[in-house]
Formats: sequence, C-alpha cells, structure tokens
Amino acid sequence: MVLRKKDILMKLNMKQMIGLELLILLLAMLLQPSAFAEDMVAKSPFRSIFLGNDLTHWHGEATMDPRVLSAMPDAERAIKMDEWQKDAVAHWTAKDGELINDGHGVFLTSDEVYGDFELLIQYKTIPSADSGIYLKSNPQVQIWNHKAEKLSAGQDKGSGGLWNNSPGAAGKDPSQIADRPFGEWNEFRIQQVGARTSVWLNGKHVVDHATMENYWDRKMPLVPKGPIQLQTHGGEIRWREIKIREIDSEEANQILRSHRSEGFQSLFNGKDLSDWEGDVENYEVVGGAIRCRPGTGGVLHTEEEYADFIARVEFKLPPAGNNGLAIRYPGSGDPAYTGMCELQVLDTEHPNYAKIDPRQAHGSAYGMIPAHRGYLRPTGEWNFQEVTVQGTKIKVELNGSVILDGDLADVTEFMANTPHPGKDRKSGFFGFAGHGDAVEFRNVEIKRLP
Repeated sequence: MVLRKKDILMKLNMKQMIGLELLILLLAMLLQPSAFAEDMVAKSPFRSIFLGNDLTHWHGEATMDPRVLSAMPDAERAIKMDEWQKDAVAHWTAKDGELINDGHGVFLTSDEVYGDFELLIQYKTIPSADSGIYLKSNPQVQIWNHKAEKLSAGQDKGSGGLWNNSPGAAGKDPSQIADRPFGEWNEFRIQQVGARTSVWLNGKHVVDHATMENYWDRKMPLVPKGPIQLQTHGGEIRWREIKIREIDSEEANQILRSHRSEGFQSLFNGKDLSDWEGDVENYEVVGGAIRCRPGTGGVLHTEEEYADFIARVEFKLPPAGNNGLAIRYPGSGDPAYTGMCELQVLDTEHPNYAKIDPRQAHGSAYGMIPAHRGYLRPTGEWNFQEVTVQGTKIKVELNGSVILDGDLADVTEFMANTPHPGKDRKSGFFGFAGHGDAVEFRNVEIKRLP
C-alpha cells in the first residue's frame, strides 16, 4: 500500500494528538493529586471475616463501653463472655452464606479488632426492624425504615448516618436516601481512619469524612482499635459478604491529607530550607523531609507570621524522639513560653516518658493542656497531624482522632507553676522546636483562617 504525503501527515498529526492527550492527562494528575490519591498508594486486599456456614471469627457481646470491658478483672470478664456467647448461639445462625439474627440477643462481635480499615457488608431486613453497625464498639452506622408509619427523629432521612453523633454534628444524618426496597439486599462500604468515617450505601456517598463521636464519653476520642459489632433490635436481619481490609499508615495519611485540601499553601519544597528562618543550620533535608540534626535543636520557623490558621504536617519519630510545633512564635526565646504554645511532638509511649506530667504528652499544649495518649503510630511510621488555631482556642487531630481541643484563655494552672507569658499572643511564626533528636517532618502545609 502506498501512502500519499497527505496521509502520512494525518498519521503524524494523530500521533501528536494522542501524545498531547496523554500529556494533558499527566498534567491533570499532577495538578489534582487528591483526585487520584487512591491510585497512588498500594491498597491491602479485602478478606472475608464470615465463612458462610458457622460463627467462626465471631462471638457474642453486649453493648458496652470498651474501656469498661477491658478494665474488668479477668475472671469477671470471662464469666460475662461465656454468658454472652450462649446468648449469641441462641439467636444467631449461619446458613448458605448468610448470617441470620432473629431480632433478639446480644450483638455479634468480630474476634479481631481493627484500627484503620474499610468494611464491605451486605444486609437485608424487614420493615419493622431497626439495626446498625458498631465501629470499634461504638454506635453506630444506622439501619432503619425511612417509610415507617411512626418515625423517630431523623428516621425519614434513611439509613447510613452516624446516628449517635450529637444533634447537628456532621455525619449524624445521611446526605441522601439510598435504601433499597425491603426484601432486597443493601450494601455498605464503610471507611474509618481514626475517628474519621465515610459511608457509602448502595454506591451513594452518604457520610463524608465525618468524625464519629465517642458515645460512651464524648470528651474522649474513639478507642484506637476495636471490633465490628452487628446490632440486634427487634426484627430479623440477615448479613452476607462481610469483608474487611486494613489500611496501612501511608494510605491512611493520604486519605487524611487529600480531604478538603483546598486553600492550603505548601511551606516546604522538599529540597532545601530556602523558605525557612531561625536555627536553619541545625536542620537538614533528608529524603524529602526536614530533619533536626541529632544533638542540636532550636527553632526552625516560617518567614511569614500567622494569626488564625490550620496547619497540616506529617512527622516521624525515632525511639524516644522529642520535638515540638511552635505556635505563634515571636522569633526568639523558648516557644513553649514566649510563643502562644509549643505543641509537643514526642514518642510518648517510650518507657523514658512513662512518668511525665500529662501536659508533656504528645499533642499537649506544653505545660498547659494535656492531650489524650495512645494515638501515635508505631515508632518509625509517619503520623498525620492537623492543628487548628483560632483566637485562644487550639485543636489537635492526630491520625484522624482529636486528641486536644481546648482554650488557652481558660488555663489558670501551669506545670511547675511556671507562667507562659506568650499564651495570649495574637500572631507569630509557625515552626519546629527541636530538642536534639532526629525527628522528621514532611508535607508541611498551612491555610490562613479569616
């Protein structure tokens, strides 16, 4: 076949067009990383936790604050577990790939406990039923009939909401009705990172990255790990295709970082410290992260000052590592005292710190307000932290769980009776307060608030 000059040019133009389209797609991926975030991190596979014909991997358990259950003496807890298991066997059966509850009895509870995870589960129930799925022993992703003759408050909005969140809280009500007609199977996809919870019902996104409140103690975050529980509530319900995959720290951090990322400004170019001031000589860039040089310290801070803001940062601690986030730092002095505060960055679970003052734990406003402990990832893994500063209020969310939410204006007692003259500062620099350990920081971002 002989090609004319015009045909050859057309083929060349077509190749150029295809190349241009690929280039545009690549640029779109680079400019909009959040849209492609899920494809950029390797995901763990789903695995079945219901075998289909028996209750293996499951046991009976009453609804109870998991901290109360774990605090029971071993003998007392064993007696309770035995009672609950007998009750479960009386009301739960497994047959032909379906898990069936007659509407009564204790909740069926997974033997395993989970931290960050994604759950797939299908259910089918009857019009009079009212059920739900407990996450980390906490109520609940709601299941009920939005067309019942007598409706409870919020029932008309359908299933899938975090029903036990406070009135008006994000996620309490699903964003839309996604229930299928009774007699048909419904499918949930539930993702939880820390307390951050997203729910899809029958393919519709009904809860978006909402914080699941701790029903047992709303001043506390959810426990770091806990089981899945299937609720019984007066009507037959059937479950099948129960699968779970655990989310590792890299994927979890990307999920947290990609959510509502608009308006954030990067503070670190990943290559050098050209945009930073202060004790620059005591810090270095290693593997795309800012690292405090071992045996040195001091404050590395931004060029600009900030008043109200949200800062996001990932950090990695060496064993017993100690550093801090300098908040509204004036540019000189100890940021814990001359600045609004220093938020501790500390390997709190290391034996060296077993007896520290609670106001020294990781995430604490040093010497003033203690943070909840137990939410750091294992040493050597990257943690994701978001800090919100508004007026005199400060909130710290670590790996998806709020570990501090307080107002420095209310602080009247200080650790070692040492005053903090800078706590009422209205603005200042943001930075890192090194204490001699090789703590690393990356993906440093900030957003000014009105």
